[in-house]
Parts: sequence; structure tokens; C-alpha cells
Amino acid sequence: MKLDFNRKYNTIAAYALIVIAIGAAIVVAIANFSSISSFLGSILSILTPFFWGFAIAYILTPVLKYWERLLNRMSKGKLKPKPRRALSVLLTYLFAAVVLIIFFWIVVPQIAQSFSNLANQVPGWIEQLQTTVMELVDKYDLQNIKLNSLEETTFDKLMTTLEEMLKNLSTTLTSAIPQIIQATVNVTTGVLNVIIGLIISVYMMFNKELFFARIRKLLTALFPEKSVDKMADVIHDSNDIFSGFISGQILDAFIVGLLCFIFMNIFGWPYAMLISVTVGVTNVIPYFGPFIGAIPSIFILLMVDPWTALWFAIFILVLQQIDGNIIGPKILGNSIGLSGFWVIFGITIFGSLMGPLGMFIGVPLFAVIYSLIRQFAEWRLSKKGLPTSTEKYASKEHPIIKK
Repeated sequence: MKLDFNRKYNTIAAYALIVIAIGAAIVVAIANFSSISSFLGSILSILTPFFWGFAIAYILTPVLKYWERLLNRMSKGKLKPKPRRALSVLLTYLFAAVVLIIFFWIVVPQIAQSFSNLANQVPGWIEQLQTTVMELVDKYDLQNIKLNSLEETTFDKLMTTLEEMLKNLSTTLTSAIPQIIQATVNVTTGVLNVIIGLIISVYMMFNKELFFARIRKLLTALFPEKSVDKMADVIHDSNDIFSGFISGQILDAFIVGLLCFIFMNIFGWPYAMLISVTVGVTNVIPYFGPFIGAIPSIFILLMVDPWTALWFAIFILVLQQIDGNIIGPKILGNSIGLSGFWVIFGITIFGSLMGPLGMFIGVPLFAVIYSLIRQFAEWRLSKKGLPTSTEKYASKEHPIIKK
């Protein structure tokens, strides 16, 4: 008996088997979720040095490109690509080393000194606050509060708590020994991962074109060439968005922090290094970053002198206006391609999912997603023979306002 194979039904059967296999795999994964998550965690832990290496190489790549352009211009194109790359990689890591040395030699000691000064001033602030409260009690005759008895009760409670803490100190230290050992192992492992990642980043930066070519070669062997070309375009566009945003934001934050440090020293305001680093670091987060950095800084200065805190708040407001209207646009330009609404949307969503890191990378990540959705929509409209301009889809009675 001759079997009659129907191509249509064979295709349907193949898709049905694939769906069943995927469903079975999902069921098995759910049933063994803890084992699978533990296994994936182990894999990620093994790959941690490579993540560090990629991150270091990605952050330093703009510096590498700068040195390559400079060396090519200085040698008038006579320096061959391989020696130019090797010299550029060397100069890039020397630059990074100098930045780190300056940071740990100048910035960190001043920050530590600022924290030490703050710790020494806290008792004085508490005493001043207590004196102020007592003056208010005497001034407004608030004897019904029974502040003296409250102080005695509070003192007794503090002494009792201190005695209990001393009694449990031995037990606490004994139980903390395994955690201390584990923390030491984690720190040692983390440092080792960073060192290995640093070595890996050198290979990545020296052979970044080769790595990309090999990945594209593998993808071309597995998928149609047009699909691979499209994926390569998406990767290039995404890299331009991420690289432009990250390098631009870091440079912008450095300039803002430096300006803050200079002007704080000119005006003689205290804790200049601590506050400038806080303002600069938080400035990498668009929109919300300036407020995140300004609030604790104003609070610190408020404890020293309320008028200084007021003048600093005015200064930060002016500085952020200069940054938002002059410095930022000059550095970043239109590398993100998002309106203010979508920037805030990306920060809010990814900040909620990933914390401070999400607030930083949420903008370029959402910009990539936004770009992909826009390209897909325009491609579908082109297939239908419809216009791709957004203005064409606005209401005739209420057109889009451009200026």
C-alpha cells in the first residue's frame, strides 16, 4: 500500500509536535524550577568574569576609538592597523589607570575626611537640637510634656538595651563568624573576577572586529543572510544608542561634578568633595538624578548653616539649568531620540524593575525598544502602501504642534 504524503498536513503535524514539545518543556521547567534556577545561577556565576570583561571593554571602547583616531592623524595614516590598535589599547588602559589613581589618591581621602567630620559633628547637632527643644518648652510653657521624666525613661531604656547588647555580644560574634568567612570569600572572588575580567577586556578590545565577524559568520550559517543583515543593523543602532548615551552621561556627570566642586571652593562651602561627587554621580540619571543628589547635600549643609544650604540650593538649580540647556545638549545631542515623556517613562519602568542600575540604563534600553517598534510599524505601513510620517495620522481638526 502506497502512503500519500500531503505536504500541507505534514507541515501542520510538524508544527503541532513543536508546540507539544515546547509545552512539555515549559511544564518540566516549572516542575523543576528550583533546580533549573540553581543551575542557571551557577552558569551565571562562572560567566561573571566575562560579564566584567565585556562591561569594561564596552565602557573603554570610546576612549580606544579616540586614541586610534589621534594616532592615525598624528602618523598621517602611516601607522599600520595592528600596531595602532596595540598602542591605542595600551594608552586606553593607562588613561583608565590614571583616572583611578587620581580618584583613590585625591577624591576618596577627602570623602573619608568629610564623613569623619560629619560623624564628629553629629553629637553637637543632637545637643543643639535638644537645647532648642528645651528653649521651646520653656518659651511656650509646655510642661505637660514632662520632658525630664521622658529623658530619664529614655536613658533607662538605653542602658537596659546596652546591657542586653553586651550580654549577647559573644553569641552574636560566634554566630557571625561563618557569615564573616563567607563575606571574605565573596569579596575575594569578586576581586578575582574583576582581575580576570580586566584581562578578558584586553582581548575583547584588541579583537572586537574579529569577535563580531565570528558571531555574524555563525548566524549566517544558521539563518538567512537578509535576516542576519537586519540583526546586524539592529545591533549597530543599539550600540550607537547605548554607547552614545553612556559615554555622554559619564562625561556630563564629570563636568557637572567638577563645576560644583570649583564653585563650592570659591564660595568656601564645606564638604565640597563629598557633595560634588554625590551631585556628579547621581547626575548620570536623567531628570531625577539632580534631585536625588541635591536633597542629601542640602540636608548636610542645613545642619551646618541654613543660609549656606539655601544658597547651595539656588546654585544647584542654576547649575542644572545650565547643564540641561547647554552642557547636556552639546555632549549628548540627539543620540537617544526620545522625548522627555518617554525618557521619564523608561526611567520609571526600568528603575522599578532594576533599581538604580535600571534608572541609568533604562533610557537607552527603552530607546532601543522604541526604535525597534517604530521600525516595525513603519515597515508594516510601507507594506500596505501607507505613509510612515506620524503627522499624517494626526486629527485634521487638531494637527500636531511642532513650534
